[in-house]
Amino acid sequence: MTFRQFAFRNVSRNKRLYTAYFLSSMFTVMVFFTFSIFAYHPMLSGDRMQSSAVVALSVSKWIIYVFSFFFVLYSMSAFLQSRKREFGLMMMQGMTTRQLRTMIFLENMIIGFGATISGIGLGIVFAKGILLAGEQALALNEQLQFYFPFKAIFLTLASFMLLFILISLFISVVLRSGKLITLIKADRQPKREPKASLLLSLLVVALLGTSYFLSLRASGLDVVFLLPPVVIMVTIGTYLLFTQLSVYLIRKLKRKERFFWFKTNMLLFSDLSYRMKDNARSFFLVAIISTVSFSAIGALYGFQSMLNGAMTKENPYLFTYLAADSDSKEQAHVQLIDQSLSESRVTAEKTLLELNYYTAEGNQTLTLVKQAEYNQLAELLGIKPIKLSDGKAAIVDFGLSRKGEKMLHLPVKLQSGIVIEAAQAVVSPAIRGMSGYYVVPDELFTKLAQPDKESHYYAWHGPIKQQGAVAAGGKLTNKLPYDENYEFYALEFQTNRINESFGPLMFIGFFIGIVFFVSAGSFLYFRLYSDLDEDKQKFKAISKLGLSERELGKILNRQISLLFFAPIVVALVHGAVALTTLSHMFNYSMYKESVLVLSLFFIIQLVYFCVVRLFYTRQIKSALAG
Repeated sequence: MTFRQFAFRNVSRNKRLYTAYFLSSMFTVMVFFTFSIFAYHPMLSGDRMQSSAVVALSVSKWIIYVFSFFFVLYSMSAFLQSRKREFGLMMMQGMTTRQLRTMIFLENMIIGFGATISGIGLGIVFAKGILLAGEQALALNEQLQFYFPFKAIFLTLASFMLLFILISLFISVVLRSGKLITLIKADRQPKREPKASLLLSLLVVALLGTSYFLSLRASGLDVVFLLPPVVIMVTIGTYLLFTQLSVYLIRKLKRKERFFWFKTNMLLFSDLSYRMKDNARSFFLVAIISTVSFSAIGALYGFQSMLNGAMTKENPYLFTYLAADSDSKEQAHVQLIDQSLSESRVTAEKTLLELNYYTAEGNQTLTLVKQAEYNQLAELLGIKPIKLSDGKAAIVDFGLSRKGEKMLHLPVKLQSGIVIEAAQAVVSPAIRGMSGYYVVPDELFTKLAQPDKESHYYAWHGPIKQQGAVAAGGKLTNKLPYDENYEFYALEFQTNRINESFGPLMFIGFFIGIVFFVSAGSFLYFRLYSDLDEDKQKFKAISKLGLSERELGKILNRQISLLFFAPIVVALVHGAVALTTLSHMFNYSMYKESVLVLSLFFIIQLVYFCVVRLFYTRQIKSALAG
């Protein structure tokens, strides 16, 4: 048997350990290959697609590539740790350190080559289906024909073979063989009892509690400013949660004798604190990576829902037109809009509102709207009208700025001497894109002088999704001027354009999120199987004391459940808070989207858990039977 055959048989003998690594690497290769297929597709070159979307597709595959480097590096490190005893036995039989490094290099290259070829092969098999899905996701008007992707194949093969070569060389160079006796007894080395600090455990509660409180209380643009400190606090808090608080709580439970001696709790908790300490880094990585996946996909799905639904809700008019100065052009533009609606057979009701501009002390400009005119728009839209009392005004915002809340109960004196004071702040879509204007009682207008400036705001309101609305909006957008004096906005035309631009982002984010989540699941698999030999010996010894098969199943279920769901539950909580905060930022409920995305990921994790538990339990039971 040659040395190469020996390395190949080592891989085949350890297929149980290498399966998740191989499949995860193959999936990553397939995703990279998929992006390459799109990046080099003839239909997506030139002016057929937005250049930014093509660049995004190209950049995304390199993001996955960089992530793959660290994923493979971590995976190989986990494998080497679990094989120390095997390496010790080989060295005892006469294998040199150089031969050991060569063997590890060959093994990794065998797996890397197999994963790369398999990933490319699967990508080619599913290429047509992926292209069809891409047409919808990228909102393309032309069909993406199947082509044989020579460039994509060459790029993927060369890139990932280089990646596996670099990782293999790096691992084999930095590998330290250690003392022979240390390697042989690697699985028998006594572990010190893990310690946890009460102060650091309380810091976890403080960090995560403060982060959640700030996130859930924030709204509008405040979310953007709070993002960096909250991310730092959540990251530190999550790390301490697994390294300190979990160990501290387990030790407290172990000291409760009634609980500890109840049925099989002793067997479960006797080494759980050791496992939590050993698994802390893996749990932390899985929790953070999964949180990124949940938040990214949930946010993208929520944004798409907001664009398709909330945009219509927050911008309820089919068309709006704002003229800064009343002149002949204004009337010509309004007639053109009416004519286009009639020709396109679009049904809409037109209304007019006057915006009056006054100068206040300190050269501040106030925009005033009559209460009757505002409520006329509110009635047309079916939103709540504004009720005023005691001569006080209401200040209205359109979206994120929340200027009105800062101006509440702050009297503003006009140059004429009349004082305007807002007693309530309202968020309303009545006037698209305008924030910080005052709705004042009609009787107050009789006391005001002629405004310094006056604008006319026209709105055409009607059912959405009318045939011809998008085309009419596109023609009018091209014909009507858009400057400081005139502003035309076509809701469905602009929504359609945004969806076309958002499609590539959704497509890219979904695939990257899935890659991250699959990698996170693989980390858990590696962590579980690295303790398999130790668990076999432990349960084999305990079974001699009378441990039943049913009790063994209970212990394994709880043990694997904690491994698989502890970091995922933490990630789900982080993700739920992040998506709720995002909802507050845009003043749009993403509850349905968040529940759907988080539930889907939890179900996937549950299926993964059931499959791994089945095979892991089978391995333990076969060891006991032997």
